[in-house]
Amino acid sequence: MSTDAIVLLREDHKAIRKLFRDFEKAGDNAKATKGRLVDKIIEALTVHTYIENEGMYPEVRKLVPELESDILESYEEHHVADLLVQELATMKPDDEHFTAKVTVLIENVDHHIEEEEGEWFPQVREHLGRKQLQEIGARLLELKKKAPTSPAQPSAVKKAVDAVIS
Repeated sequence: MSTDAIVLLREDHKAIRKLFRDFEKAGDNAKATKGRLVDKIIEALTVHTYIENEGMYPEVRKLVPELESDILESYEEHHVADLLVQELATMKPDDEHFTAKVTVLIENVDHHIEEEEGEWFPQVREHLGRKQLQEIGARLLELKKKAPTSPAQPSAVKKAVDAVIS
């Protein structure tokens, strides 16, 4: 298995997008299915945003200063996703705002993924060598082991607070 940071993050993106498409295909009356899918989406996004915020973004910010504004925008996009995830974690699938909130989350995260993969991942790859990306990737794998899986866990709450005050 590759430890290239960009490869690892793209794999996460692919898995997250599959959950999104499954949610969209579930149908209006599939409340139990949608509820289970949202639980998986919440877990996947909580882990993913944690490893990016704690591992990828600080390293890229330090090593590729010309991507500073992209990184700052990514932190803010994560913050918006975190807020939506926190709200969804307290909602039931039959809440009238549930599907609308998930739709907004999907639109925001899809946009974020497109920017990362289309704009700044290629620039990161251009500036950093394979060895650096593998070292960052190894760190991401370590972070993933201890990453929060719920927005209510202290490390997830800390990440959300840090995004506001940093």
